[in-house]
Amino acid sequence: MPDRTAGGAGILAILGLLLYVSPAAADNYPRQTGVDAIHYVFRLTLSDDTDEIVGESTAELRFTRVGVTEAVLDLVSAANGKGMTVAEVTSAGKPVPFTHEKGRLRLTLDPSPKEDERRKFTVKYHGVPASGLRIGPNKYKERTFFSDNWPDKAHQWLPVIDHPYDKATSEFIVTAPAKYQVVANGLLQDVTDLGDGRRRTHWKQSVPIAAWLNALGVAQFAVRYADPVHGVPLQIWVFHQDRETGIPALEAPARKAIEFYSEAVGPFPYEKLANVQAAGQRGGMELASSIFYGERDITGSRVPSLVAHEIAHQWFGDSVTEKDWDDIWLSEGFATYFALLYAEHYDGRDAFVRGLKQSRDTVFRVEKQGEKRNPRLAIIHDNLTDTSRILNALVYQKGSWTLHMLRGQVGTDKFWAGIREYYKRYRDGNAATSNLRLVMEELSGQDLNWFFKQWLRRPGSPVVDGTWRFDAATKKVIVELTQKQPGEPYRLPLELGITQDGVASQRIVKIELTKAKQTFEIDADAEPAAVVLDPNTWVLMQMKFAKR
Repeated sequence: MPDRTAGGAGILAILGLLLYVSPAAADNYPRQTGVDAIHYVFRLTLSDDTDEIVGESTAELRFTRVGVTEAVLDLVSAANGKGMTVAEVTSAGKPVPFTHEKGRLRLTLDPSPKEDERRKFTVKYHGVPASGLRIGPNKYKERTFFSDNWPDKAHQWLPVIDHPYDKATSEFIVTAPAKYQVVANGLLQDVTDLGDGRRRTHWKQSVPIAAWLNALGVAQFAVRYADPVHGVPLQIWVFHQDRETGIPALEAPARKAIEFYSEAVGPFPYEKLANVQAAGQRGGMELASSIFYGERDITGSRVPSLVAHEIAHQWFGDSVTEKDWDDIWLSEGFATYFALLYAEHYDGRDAFVRGLKQSRDTVFRVEKQGEKRNPRLAIIHDNLTDTSRILNALVYQKGSWTLHMLRGQVGTDKFWAGIREYYKRYRDGNAATSNLRLVMEELSGQDLNWFFKQWLRRPGSPVVDGTWRFDAATKKVIVELTQKQPGEPYRLPLELGITQDGVASQRIVKIELTKAKQTFEIDADAEPAAVVLDPNTWVLMQMKFAKR
């Protein structure tokens, strides 16, 4: 989803999985047992004379069990001059009985398919999209067409299973006035001038994606086909007026992001990456293999972090997709943290820590507001029923911080090993929080049930007050810490940084705070010049700590 709030072991694992499993299918979308979308072909005709689109879409469905008598595609029904009207549905050249009500296109299956049988259903329809496909002027007053499917608006103009649990490959075959260039997912297959002032453009995506990740951009573009990065064709599409400034502004950070993530995580999952200036949007939209950026957001100091966030989504959110909207942090938390890792890699530790601290401030501000509005607000949603409420700063910033603390808990090397294995295992598929936890437990040898439950399901954050003093008689630093947040104490692995006069390096001592109030004694030959709690910024907590 868009970067609209970012600025960036065996038995133990099995036992932990029994103790805590993310709820499956917790949101309210009606899954279809026995129906699996395999491939879509979207044939669309666009015009400058009207906002009405004419569509002929073919859905190839696989039936995974016997006894299925109906298949359902999501497609908004026509009402008040907007929405889609279905003219006919056919399969193998024969009419298919259907009903189209309340945004659900129900297809009668007669005869009922065999197990693992595949059938293709072609839907002819037309209408003016109420949303999902934005038709209108860009900032230069030129007409454009841009998909805007997040999170479940693809069915405003495309007949699909509009939920991320069902992924499919797809094609766009678009007929439009010849003055436009057309960009979409995957690789360009064919461009044909039809001789009547129109042009037909065919793109094909051979990697399965969630319905909302289908991308279509139609405008008067300037296009740069840059040199590949790690074998990935890199493209920049901007409005022709922004060619001189927009192309270099997007290309440089995109190249760096692909290089870093490919080396750190694994191979780029798609056939190309187009970075596209899009009308009517803000921030970024991580559509698979074709990222859309707000038309006024392609230049400026924020572009590198924005690009890093959206390109990180190609791995996490697009390729490894959450099974359920309740687990959206697996997309947004990852992209936010990986944008910070991008900064750490290219700009250094100080830039990384600045980003962490900014995110931390955002989390505390949102949680303070939530004390009145929604005191139960946590990173993982609780049986989400309204997709307009998917996003908040917690799934971005606190999700990012959870990954950072996980890195601190298991160690940087094992964290990266776990990330690479998680991507490898769930690439082009779906994952739940429990899947991530299981991988991290396998790679680290730790039981992480407590960690995931504490940071992802518990509202609020720790509040820690503390003091230190030096006892000359015992030659010990006495540290007293108190947890002051409501509820049970957190389990907090912490670091203390101890600095001695005349010693350049800081001594790091590790402790674990598990009680409401706890005292720690640390050996020291002399009184420290300073003692700092969490000197390396590893723990999300509000804290006050001073010499007593």
